[in-house]
Amino acid sequence: MQNPFTLTFGKSPLEPVERPVQTNEIIEAFTADPINQQMFIITGVRGSGKTVMMTEISHRLRKKEDWVVIELNPATDLLQGMLSKLNSNQVCAGMIKSAKIDLSFFGFGVSIEGAVPITDTETAIIAILEKMKKSEKRLLITIDEVTNSEYMHVFASAFQIFVRQDLPVFLLATGLYENIDELQNEKSLTFLYRAPKIQLKPLNKQAIVNKYKSIFEIEVDQATQMADLTKGYPFAFQVLGYLTWNHHGDYNAVRGEYEQYLSEFVYDKIWSELSQKDRMVARGIADVEGGKIKDIREHLHMETNEFNPYRKRLIKKGILSGETRGYVYFTLPLFEEYVMENY
Repeated sequence: MQNPFTLTFGKSPLEPVERPVQTNEIIEAFTADPINQQMFIITGVRGSGKTVMMTEISHRLRKKEDWVVIELNPATDLLQGMLSKLNSNQVCAGMIKSAKIDLSFFGFGVSIEGAVPITDTETAIIAILEKMKKSEKRLLITIDEVTNSEYMHVFASAFQIFVRQDLPVFLLATGLYENIDELQNEKSLTFLYRAPKIQLKPLNKQAIVNKYKSIFEIEVDQATQMADLTKGYPFAFQVLGYLTWNHHGDYNAVRGEYEQYLSEFVYDKIWSELSQKDRMVARGIADVEGGKIKDIREHLHMETNEFNPYRKRLIKKGILSGETRGYVYFTLPLFEEYVMENY
């Protein structure tokens, strides 16, 4: 039997642990009538399942007859890519033809007799979206791992125009906290602040226990020990499962390999993106047992107003949890050990 787990980022695994509440929240908002919410941004640390969740939502909406779903590459001209995807979509191509929208200027199709060729990408897209609205169709655009680029600036500004014109277009994007923060801080894109952010937290522990118990046919206490090793981190759930499967169900034998995979695949990159002061604070948290903020501050010789910005930033990055008042702890499995070894 094939290994049901995967180590490939963004690939939907054969055995996922789903997030039904957040997934349904987005789908229900997008399918509501009248339209009230047209954009969601999914954020979270690397390996938290952002792409998998976005893929699940796009698959479910693609099955609905009144939806068209396209995916755009954030590294390319997004508006040009959007127009190209709409033109190549079977449903939209029929609308373009019936509405006599001449896209010959962009190299699509042929010129239409009696129709003036459209020469502006944004204008062409609006014409198609207006036809979709009359046909009671909705368009979902997905963009994975957005960054603060010029392409994204232009696209986001155009999307804001589409929304203002009451066109049936919806955006589902994923991104790291720092990239989303940079993007929405652009003066012309402050509307992104109002976009609901879905920050992915650890997976439900019982759901992980049930998965491991079922797949490996083990007792609840063993499945619980495996779940504890993952701390609910989706990539860790896949890595531990993958390695354990290859070792015939012996999860104790893969501890060293499991730690190495987390370090090389994820933690090295996360660590490289932290500032020196972020790393110092992380080391202080790792040094102090119990996670009490007062003790950590004293250990680091930092006042509250000096410590808090780093605490908040590490929480938003998905590295720390601050859900218990007065305490913080690392959300990623074995990250404390990683910090101790690398600072």
